[in-house]
Amino acid sequence: MIANSNSTQTTFNFKVVLLGEGCVGKTSIVLRYVEDKFNSQHISTLQASFLNKKMTLEDGKRVQLNIWDTAGQERFHALGPIYYRGSHGAILVYDITDQDSFQKVKNWVKELKRMLGADIVITIVGNKTDLEAQRTVEQSEAIEYSESMGAHYFETSAKANEGIEELFFSLTKLMTQRHTQREQENSSVRLLQGGRPANMLIVEDSQDGDDDAPEVPESHRACCGTG
Repeated sequence: MIANSNSTQTTFNFKVVLLGEGCVGKTSIVLRYVEDKFNSQHISTLQASFLNKKMTLEDGKRVQLNIWDTAGQERFHALGPIYYRGSHGAILVYDITDQDSFQKVKNWVKELKRMLGADIVITIVGNKTDLEAQRTVEQSEAIEYSESMGAHYFETSAKANEGIEELFFSLTKLMTQRHTQREQENSSVRLLQGGRPANMLIVEDSQDGDDDAPEVPESHRACCGTG
């Protein structure tokens, strides 16, 4: 989180990662959102690409999204942790005409929950709604699964420019709310610890006998860095 020079505004920096199989439209979604462009030719992402976008929320909060678009090919799957580490939000994309791509999203949900837990806001996105006549993944099935995993569900069409703004705007609000919630939780913890000042370092007993190494409270770690 970076404070602006006038000290009355705060800019939140959130890292967002896109995950999913190849050809589901991850790159198309990002390009439509950031540059309002759509390329009908398939664009293969090599490992990962990085884009950013600034926005102002309804309450005046300023946000910079640092968006990581990852390769969907199976041979790049092992690189996933490199790119989603430190992410505040994830967009897991599948093609509504491809049942297998939806099943692969479920694997990403399990992995993100195992690795990042409650530190990340997960959205599941059914892309290519312009191909509704060819749908094989029913919306009700996807919504039910998303709700069961505590994820948020959206449907989009990068080609028709449908649902893209709503997706990123909603995700940004959810990440901001999650940040505020964590800050409140940290404040409550400090009160339970005896009202220590927020800027006090807490020295914990370490198992290796190094009692001189202070641990920075979670509230002072970079919660909104680009990771």
